[in-house]
Amino acid sequence: MNVLAAAVAATLSMTLAAAPAHAQQSAITKSDGAAKDGKDAKDNKMQQVEVHGAIDAYDPRRDDTASKIVVNRDEIVKYGDSNVLDVLKRVPGVTVSGNGGRGSEVRMRGLGAGYTQILLNGEKVPPSFTLDSLAPDLIERIEVLRAASAEFSTQSIAGSINIVLKKTVKAGQREVKVGYSHSHDTKGPNVNLQLGDKAGRLAWSVAANVMREHFSRKVYNVEEHVDPAGIQNGLRLGNLPQDGHVTRLSLSPRLIWNLENGDTLIFQTFVNDNHFQNHVHTLVYTGLGPPPAYPNLDQTMSNDSWLLRQEVNWTRKYASGAKLDAKLSATAGAASNAMYRAGAGSPGVGALHELVQSDNNVRGVNTVGKITNASWEGHALAFGWDGGYLVSHDARRVRDSYQPDVSPPGGDEFYTANVARMAVYSQDEWNVTPQWSVYLGARWEGIQTRVEGNTFAAAQNRSTVFSPLFQTLYKLPNTKGDQLRFALTRTYRAPVVQSLIPHRFNSANNNQTDPDAIGNPNLKPELALGVDAGWEHYWSEGALVSVSASARNIDNSTRNQTVFDGSRWVSLPMNTGRARARGLELETKFPLKAVIDTTTALDLRASLSRNWSSVDSIPGPNNRLQNQTPLSATLSADYKLAAFTTGGSFVFKNGGEVRVSADQVTYESVRRDLDLYVLWKLIPKTQLRVAASNLLGQDYIYESSYTVAGSGTQRSRTVYPGSPTVRATLEMKF
Repeated sequence: MNVLAAAVAATLSMTLAAAPAHAQQSAITKSDGAAKDGKDAKDNKMQQVEVHGAIDAYDPRRDDTASKIVVNRDEIVKYGDSNVLDVLKRVPGVTVSGNGGRGSEVRMRGLGAGYTQILLNGEKVPPSFTLDSLAPDLIERIEVLRAASAEFSTQSIAGSINIVLKKTVKAGQREVKVGYSHSHDTKGPNVNLQLGDKAGRLAWSVAANVMREHFSRKVYNVEEHVDPAGIQNGLRLGNLPQDGHVTRLSLSPRLIWNLENGDTLIFQTFVNDNHFQNHVHTLVYTGLGPPPAYPNLDQTMSNDSWLLRQEVNWTRKYASGAKLDAKLSATAGAASNAMYRAGAGSPGVGALHELVQSDNNVRGVNTVGKITNASWEGHALAFGWDGGYLVSHDARRVRDSYQPDVSPPGGDEFYTANVARMAVYSQDEWNVTPQWSVYLGARWEGIQTRVEGNTFAAAQNRSTVFSPLFQTLYKLPNTKGDQLRFALTRTYRAPVVQSLIPHRFNSANNNQTDPDAIGNPNLKPELALGVDAGWEHYWSEGALVSVSASARNIDNSTRNQTVFDGSRWVSLPMNTGRARARGLELETKFPLKAVIDTTTALDLRASLSRNWSSVDSIPGPNNRLQNQTPLSATLSADYKLAAFTTGGSFVFKNGGEVRVSADQVTYESVRRDLDLYVLWKLIPKTQLRVAASNLLGQDYIYESSYTVAGSGTQRSRTVYPGSPTVRATLEMKF
């Protein structure tokens, strides 16, 4: 790694030092060209037209040295999904945890627990933001970055997903979508509005989305305990009917101002407001052994959150060919969570009347910028920065709901987290030959987190990482479209603020499989060295076959583990030593006319991902990284005939057991999602989209077990029922 770092630093130093001389030469050449006659000017104009045609043929998946998958807008809105998680589950190499609902997590290479970096317009999302609250209609494209590049944070051990909000402005755009979704346990409307126009040097657009969803479902739980001899001595059957609703509002206005000197100013605002409420009435029947502390428990949970992000982007082009792209953004957000718990106690346990209120306020500022210079032939040099400061204020109050003005003996909890981050980077994409290109990058990033509160000692966590990065693309000569890729990267993951805070959230029925939760201020950042290699074959327009392999060695791997602290069971994140992850991905997509002589407008796509991992300090079997998806596959097709376009996708995600520690094992069920859609163009400006998801009615099952030496094993199995959902959307332009 030291040799690679030195090589990268030396290369970038030489290229950056040489850039000014070439920039000056380019400026002189341009000045001389301005004095030429009209015929030369006409020739220059014709050359510009030819360059424009080359840009239209550009394909980032095929032509970029850095490996990426770009999901365009047509793919994003195809199924009329209500949130972006449903879109991402169909992307090759990407999986979504659970049933894709609230609290689900996006994974690349099957890795959860924050190994996949989520970016919004190239910047990290604030802690209070969740992807299930983002409407697909607000998105222009999604970039899936398999290997790290210096331009974005290298906190991307598994990879990065960059969600780019709508940027394109169409003159006279007026579009509204009105939809309704219905299933056995959910239903609700949604409305989307898209407006845009241009006037002289100004262009503007507004995208807005509102949705309301009501849900009512029955969740089931079984708990059992067996003694060391395997004889069952405890059995509890739980019925957890849930009833609630979700309301979301998203707004994204954008203003583009093209200045007279050629500069561009872009103002973009993103507003997200969410309200969630859920009432759960837990009834537990004890068939064997002691009952829980609260066999009859009512819980009402509510969450109100909002997020405001304002971005100002300035772009300036210089006569030398250099370009400055700088952005300043400010973020403000808040989340208010309330939980009311009332329960009838078991013999010897008093009744529960508890109100837990927690509030979070976030304020932050961030600046990113990049200076590029393409004046040195064959090179695209760039230098950039990325820095920010975030302050988070949290408060937690616990009260007896019968005495809301009486503080408990321990008092209320207040704490503040300060996160300072700074990064600088340089990179060069070098076209060595027409067939071979090389990307060299280096990024230094430092993060300092300080958390202080009234119930614990101040905790400070600091990490600095230097990441040398190398990627290369080689197009095999004498072939129509075969090319090889290779990448060597150093990435990391710093602990998130919430995992550092030593503040406890108590469970009502505390046991091994339903523990309290607490943070760990002594967490260390995880460091990874990664290798990626791949072969791609393009044989026709829109036709691709890809095979890629990856490997990651991770030091200080982190996972949540459950321990007994002397009085209660508690779950907390811990560093568990070295881990290894390996992956293999296959992908193909092609129109039917690429393999047979036909005029049928049928497009086919398929992918398969197989992932392996192990943690050295955890005994096997199944000692893989927590929440890793071992196998996933997608199969989809689209068919167009006259005014109709139809298609479907099948997504398979394997589950299985994961050994969290020597004593703890979790299990996640297999997931099979079958989705279909049909788009009917009624008249030129009006179309009807009907989509059905989860047609197989898949349930989601989660299990956890914990073994205590000499006492036995506690097991818990929870079933979240699923049912098919149908959505109809009328889309009108006016």
